[in-house]
Amino acid sequence: MSQHRFYCPDRLSVGAIASLPETAATHAARVLRMQVGDAAILFNGDGIDYACELVSVQKSGVTARILSSKVVTSESPLDILLLQGISSGDRMDYTIQKAVELGVRAIQPIATERSVVKLNQERAEKRLAHWQQIVISACEQCGRAFVPEVLAPLSLSQWLAQHPQDEASRILLNPTGAKQLAQLSKPLNQVQLLIGAEGGLSPSEIDTATAHGFQSIILGPRILRTETAALTAIASMQTLWGDF
Repeated sequence: MSQHRFYCPDRLSVGAIASLPETAATHAARVLRMQVGDAAILFNGDGIDYACELVSVQKSGVTARILSSKVVTSESPLDILLLQGISSGDRMDYTIQKAVELGVRAIQPIATERSVVKLNQERAEKRLAHWQQIVISACEQCGRAFVPEVLAPLSLSQWLAQHPQDEASRILLNPTGAKQLAQLSKPLNQVQLLIGAEGGLSPSEIDTATAHGFQSIILGPRILRTETAALTAIASMQTLWGDF
């Protein structure tokens, strides 16, 4: 049975006593009903797993003594930035969770013309915190010791203005795409994968992205939902070029 993993943003070192964050402590004490002496693993995003044992389990918090450390080698060789059109309901949460499990390095939510969800600044900040917590939970589950960042939502034009000529392989999914993924050469740098929200990208967004170096790719003859498209594309890239 694998040990429970908890994200702890503090600086960690062998011999130190670490306090679990409130969410992790509540999960350990109330859900998992862990006891003093139980073993666990902490990570803070530096690429290292820290084996520990719990030394205090109380309502006020949970602390652990770090016993040893080990470099984690679970990161994909592909550097994938997912530019995901903001989708509604649980679709965005699901896409982010599974994209992290599949190995993306970062996620940039994109407010597209066809995005049903419209976020003002306050809502955007709350959603960003929520999405980052989903990333952390996914890392706890899948064994990643680096924590992908969810960047602040932008429109496609805003993001392109900030990244007009990145040294990256730029790919967008387009049901009328001219190429299949397998026809592309293995990328030598970052992959920037652009996915539309419900209804896909608008013609003007596709034209704008194409003008900024994005290649249109088709994933077979069937129309995929936004969450299916993103995860299928990432899994295909990992199969063709990554560690699947």
